[in-house]
Amino acid sequence: MPVADRIKKLRKKNKLSQERLAALLGVSRSSVNGWELGFNMPSTQYIIKMARLWHVSTDYLLGIEESQTLSLSGLNQSERTLVYSLLKEIEDNKTHYEN
Repeated sequence: MPVADRIKKLRKKNKLSQERLAALLGVSRSSVNGWELGFNMPSTQYIIKMARLWHVSTDYLLGIEESQTLSLSGLNQSERTLVYSLLKEIEDNKTHYEN
């Protein structure tokens, strides 16, 4: 999936308008529109800002890897343990959830 499509997909998934995303990044709405149409590429600084905003890796945003990641850097050890427990529960019951 091209970078333009990933930006648009993540923006919509997070219920952001182009105007709101532009304001969060400190760019014009036309810049965001150009990125989403594939007319131009965001600079490295904006790729990093969007990756942090949406908690995905820059590699995912750039289409280098297909899986999304979730940063746990803002969580304390107790919160991280809870997240890992939830993920293990989902993995252990994956067939149950898929049916």
